[in-house]
Amino acid sequence: MNAALAPASTGFAARLRLDALELPALAAIWGVSFLFMRLAAPAFGPVPLVELRLALGAAVLAPLLWRARAQFPLRLWPKLALVGAVNSAVPFVLFAWGAERAPAGIGAITSALTVLFAALVGFVFFGEKIGGRRALALLGGFAGVGVLAAGKTAGAGIGWAVAAGCAAAFLYGVGLHLVRRHLGGLPPAAVAGATLLSAALLMLPLAIAHWPQQAIPARAWGAALMLGLLCTGLAYALFYRLVARIGAARTSLVTYLIPLFGVAWAWLLLDEPVTASMAAAGALILAGVWLARREAH
Repeated sequence: MNAALAPASTGFAARLRLDALELPALAAIWGVSFLFMRLAAPAFGPVPLVELRLALGAAVLAPLLWRARAQFPLRLWPKLALVGAVNSAVPFVLFAWGAERAPAGIGAITSALTVLFAALVGFVFFGEKIGGRRALALLGGFAGVGVLAAGKTAGAGIGWAVAAGCAAAFLYGVGLHLVRRHLGGLPPAAVAGATLLSAALLMLPLAIAHWPQQAIPARAWGAALMLGLLCTGLAYALFYRLVARIGAARTSLVTYLIPLFGVAWAWLLLDEPVTASMAAAGALILAGVWLARREAH
């Protein structure tokens, strides 16, 4: 090997190995967020838990937002607040509400619907074309939702938790279009910090009003801190680092891994069962996501 090329080649190989590790690491982090919600939501309640999540996530990303502050004039903040509500505050509350009522794996599986809802929202509201494969993908994904909602865990119905997860994924799909159309050209990680901060400020009065009166166990505090610092702030920073290095298309492969990690973490650490309906629903939804992404690219 040419000595002059060796350092560059070695550096490229090292980056390739790092990317190969960071993608599943991001999926594992986002997958474990559903476990942390399951642990913390019963003690905090959905709204106070989400307030902590938003505030801690915004704190982690604050240096990136501060560095890009000149690109965020006051007139832009109403849009940031709207995106923060649609893309963070409300879906986080829905997932936390569902985590009080169903196994952590349910939220992780429904989160994969974001890709399908983004295609549906683009078709219905923004005039984007939807081909045969995407239509089939939507049918398969929503069939998976039906299978999941009809299932039971430990003899209890989970339909409302599934509905909450689907509503959250729908809002994520709307949020993707809002960011693309109204916040394009801005540093993405700084946008994430600004929207989390806006959402935290919007949620603060509700969180104060609903703050639990009873003592909160240490385990719930630990789960809430990990949810905000690791699964929100650091995860967003890692996500945008990957987008910058390997592109949005390759980074979006994390969508396939989050449900797998979410179900695996819940099974391993909470001893939650993996039912036949969860497996069937996950397979249908992920097949739909695969078809939707294949047509998109």
